[in-house]
Amino acid sequence: MLTARRRATASAAAALAGALLLASCGGSDSGGSSDAKTLRLWHYEAPNSAMGAAWTAAVKEFEANHPGVKVKFEEKSFEQIQKTAPMALNSSDAPDLLEYNKGNATAGLLSKQGLLTDLTAEVTARGWDKLMSPGVRTTSQYDTDGVMGSGKWYGVTDYAEYTMIYFNKDLFAKYRVPEPKTFDDLVTAMDTFVENDVTPLANAGAEYLAQQYLYQLALSKADRSWVDTYELYDGKADFHDAAWTYAAETFADWVKKGYIGKSSTSAKAEDAGVSFLQGKAPILFSGSWWYGRFQDEATFDWGTTLWPGSDLTLGSGGNLWVVPKSAKNKELAYDFIDITLSKKIQNLLGEKGGVPVAADTAAVTDPKAKELIDHFNTLSGRDGLAFYPDWPVPGFYDVLVSETQKLITGSEKPDDYLDSLQKAYDKGVPKR
Repeated sequence: MLTARRRATASAAAALAGALLLASCGGSDSGGSSDAKTLRLWHYEAPNSAMGAAWTAAVKEFEANHPGVKVKFEEKSFEQIQKTAPMALNSSDAPDLLEYNKGNATAGLLSKQGLLTDLTAEVTARGWDKLMSPGVRTTSQYDTDGVMGSGKWYGVTDYAEYTMIYFNKDLFAKYRVPEPKTFDDLVTAMDTFVENDVTPLANAGAEYLAQQYLYQLALSKADRSWVDTYELYDGKADFHDAAWTYAAETFADWVKKGYIGKSSTSAKAEDAGVSFLQGKAPILFSGSWWYGRFQDEATFDWGTTLWPGSDLTLGSGGNLWVVPKSAKNKELAYDFIDITLSKKIQNLLGEKGGVPVAADTAAVTDPKAKELIDHFNTLSGRDGLAFYPDWPVPGFYDVLVSETQKLITGSEKPDDYLDSLQKAYDKGVPKR
């Protein structure tokens, strides 16, 4: 996202994550030595997400293996890191390790600017490269132009992610709507909900969700070469081609039909997730990063399905662990990454509803967690991970947010919307 994932965590969730992690660190001071080393860690996962739970366990494991070393987790939201990381990493106050968004416009840009540590030697020595499939490792490597897919390793992920349709089975049953197995089923379901004064789709115009709905619509009319042209500059991207045109026109039409509420223009991802959790919105299209939280908090029966009628969906290796060039304790950072890739932590991540890259899948027993991993294997088997819409060029995330908001309010027509995207994209594509 988000800047594929935009992984949404509200400030309250981030604060709670910080409180939990700090609590987990508090008893490990080995006598409170004032000269004990500290590993400063930033991430923005909710404490009851799969990654949040796994990394909390990793902190405990790390401190047990490193007597006298404390992990200092510093509360940051996704948006904070997204907007301030370049400045923070270019200062003496950089953390030792942080979660950062993958893609050309984010991790790629920082690698090009010389702000990230080249991890290639460490990756090879510790065998991390052997744990990742080609599709997952794509976003960990960047060339001298900051373009993903080849070159040096500037980040390491310990999970994968992808998008899917989450649906409230209780609401579908209440309105006698069949669970969506085809795209026509999805449209019929949305029509039925609108007829009953229920806005079908949870949406967030102020953050990543809205643009991801639109990108998925484009992907349903696209193929791998289209993705490579757009994301990897393998050709010239045309925002007035059949896929983008269909996406923009269909999205605008869905707003008119009431599938997407105009009131969602200023909503954030957290608002969309909460509307689904509260049973207000029967359908949410978003990422696997919500899975563990929904398992933990949902009080109704819910299910998932891949976007019907499309071989491609948004997804990739997960956000990256990156080590700032100016980090003071790089070896400790490498050790922490290594622990997050251990079987113990990977199996926990899978059990909690994540998509691990190095788990013993037979050790994952939860039925919903198994379903999540099975869906991912289906996508991987058909080369279906198509990355995220804001990745290609720096600043494109903000452009997509503001322009897609205009589609929701109706202040911009689809053709003008696509003109704006083309202009911003062309301006940012590196000369190669």
